[in-house]
Amino acid sequence: MQPFKHAYSTQPNWQDAARECLEALLPVRKGTTLGFLYATDAFAEHFTDLLAYCRERTGVDHWVGTVGVGIVTTGHEFLEQPALTIMLAEIPEDAFRTLPSLCNLNDVLQHEANFRIGAEPAWFGVVHGDPRNPLIGELIEHVAARTETGFLVGGLTSSRDKCPQLADQVVEGGLSGVLFSAQVNIATRLTQGVSPLGPRHLITQAERNIIRALDARPPLEVLREDIGEVLFQQLQRLGGYLFVGLPTRDSDTEDYLVRHIVGVDPSSQLIAVGDYVEAGQPLMFCRRDGHSAVEDMRRMLADLKDGLPGEPRGALYYSCLGRGASMFGETDAEMRMIRDALGDIPLVGFSANGEISRNRLYGYTGVLTVFT
Repeated sequence: MQPFKHAYSTQPNWQDAARECLEALLPVRKGTTLGFLYATDAFAEHFTDLLAYCRERTGVDHWVGTVGVGIVTTGHEFLEQPALTIMLAEIPEDAFRTLPSLCNLNDVLQHEANFRIGAEPAWFGVVHGDPRNPLIGELIEHVAARTETGFLVGGLTSSRDKCPQLADQVVEGGLSGVLFSAQVNIATRLTQGVSPLGPRHLITQAERNIIRALDARPPLEVLREDIGEVLFQQLQRLGGYLFVGLPTRDSDTEDYLVRHIVGVDPSSQLIAVGDYVEAGQPLMFCRRDGHSAVEDMRRMLADLKDGLPGEPRGALYYSCLGRGASMFGETDAEMRMIRDALGDIPLVGFSANGEISRNRLYGYTGVLTVFT
């Protein structure tokens, strides 16, 4: 089977950007059924026009996508500038189904039929979430649970204003995307952007997002031991460097969720983190580390490449806003690593405000998905 078609443009207005992309994509091959479209938020207010234009010019009815402060495409990333990327996929129409915007758990229950493709449950999903929705984590879990594999990939829209998504129409406010059947061959992996600073600890007392005891000791005392006295004396300046990692209990890999340290109380020795925690939960202190991110990216790419069941036809990549040049040293470095490992394959995606893999919402990660 042939690779998917893709194109990108950095023209400053949406009409010229769409026209440039479609000139590279036309003529549309027979059997093209699904379009992925990602644009920087400079084009957010024009999403309805973009969808209508692309549908009319290509004849492709089904479209999914969203906006980001940045977008990525084969070998390149474009941040905080007008940019658009499109990929056209040839997938049997009976092998996928678009998922409408689900804004609450009642929406999930009311759309149970959308989680089936023909007579079978959906196998896998690609989704986009609205970061303004406080239920987005629960929505991810509930939608993932309704797939045969329990697996979603995607990201949360990142925008300085509007947060549109595409799911055959322009929507916002919830979780939307496309579900695939087992007919579609997909491989996916996740790469972390932080590395542990010390050993695993056990939360022994907690209240909501406040850690009151680690290993039955004051948590700030444990943190001091893990990071050392020099860094500990600069604690108030380490907001973009120091995090907690919450290892996932049901993962068969060394997987963990990265969360911010949102506050410390030296008088009571307590630590507050950016998620609810509970007693009995493991925790590691982590640091943002460009070298470790590069090494983990190489590991992920080698693992993914070894596991591919066939030649790549196209790929999706969702990378945290905190990665890119600030983590890999220069613009495009992250995307060049993917191209060097997998070849010049069609790839589209965006800089996310949180990344989705399996049934969880991550931070500082990259989620790569390959169609074969």
